Amino acid sequence: MGEGWPDVPGDTALTLRVPEADPLVRAGFPAHVTVLYPFVHESRMDAAFRRELSALLGGHDAFTLTLARFDRYPGVLYLDPRPHAPVRALTEDLTRRWPEAVPYRGIFGPGLAPHLTIANHEGPATQDAAYDALERELAPLLPLTCRIDTVQLIVRDGERWQDRAGFALRPVPPGPPRGRRRRVPAGSI
Repeated sequence: MGEGWPDVPGDTALTLRVPEADPLVRAGFPAHVTVLYPFVHESRMDAAFRRELSALLGGHDAFTLTLARFDRYPGVLYLDPRPHAPVRALTEDLTRRWPEAVPYRGIFGPGLAPHLTIANHEGPATQDAAYDALERELAPLLPLTCRIDTVQLIVRDGERWQDRAGFALRPVPPGPPRGRRRRVPAGSI
């Protein structure tokens, strides 16, 4: 999503906004983790489509991501959002329902691991030194813990990406992790 991508007006993507990481990003766009890029063309998104998308996304629990570690793809410095499972589950459900929505247009095979791009402006000759320095600068700001409760639909207007709609994930009340029971000592009942 950005320079060099074959984006056309009306292209869409689904992302997870991470405003807590905005101060770290040097890539010229808001901090986000991509769920599915590209999604389907905006011209296909009538009211029935949006209801179906809302129901599919609303069937997934809200979750928390922790950003504690840097990693790299060629030319890209990113934060590794953990855990990957809830992001991958969203992508898998979306591509199962809309199989024509191939992650990253198939450029990277089955897709890239979830990531939050920090910088993507350095070439092979300069990236190691530049990104090493940027990691040193930003490391004291980590870890970040981010609550994810909405999937953002964005649309390419021909020049840039614009927010179009937010789709709520299923709320999960705070408390002990789901699926775990608290052990009650014998004789305390």
